[in-house]
Amino acid sequence: YVPFDILPVKKNGLFIAYQLNTIMRGSTMNIYIVRWIAALLLTCGSAQAQFFGSDHTIKDVSTGVTWLRCSVGQAWDPSIETCTGDIIKLNHEEIAIALGEAKKQLGGNWRLPSREELMSLVCHDCEPPKINPKYFPNLSAEAYWTGDKNWMNPRTYWTVNFMTGHTYNRFFPYQRLPVLLVEDK
Repeated sequence: YVPFDILPVKKNGLFIAYQLNTIMRGSTMNIYIVRWIAALLLTCGSAQAQFFGSDHTIKDVSTGVTWLRCSVGQAWDPSIETCTGDIIKLNHEEIAIALGEAKKQLGGNWRLPSREELMSLVCHDCEPPKINPKYFPNLSAEAYWTGDKNWMNPRTYWTVNFMTGHTYNRFFPYQRLPVLLVEDK
């Protein structure tokens, strides 16, 4: 016996859980259950409910950030809806320059993603690269920089590897790796 049923309803492109309840109607507990289920659906739901594309950017509703769709060095081609050009691998000194250029050319406050933000892009069901190509096409199947220092060894930074879908804490700032940029909005 279940005191309520859950019906997913699509609203503004998102699946939101609504509770059809006959027993606990009007109780405060109903709102908490519905909020919990809605949060669970947004966190664990399909990537289609997590991302909204707009030209060269992607809005991630689960983290609240906006991503550039293409790796640094590539450009978004709207006529074929993909990233073109060669990915440029950067060390941390070069990343600082690239961030300055992104701010000048695109406006906003672009930065390296946190490990948690970058891990939120991993698609465990995808073949390498382990990221949804609908939203992030032509990504390289290798480790990408995060802005998070390794607390166990502060001389190294965390990365997310889109070949494996795992995160690693062993990269030094002088090493060159691909970069995705993110902005808080």
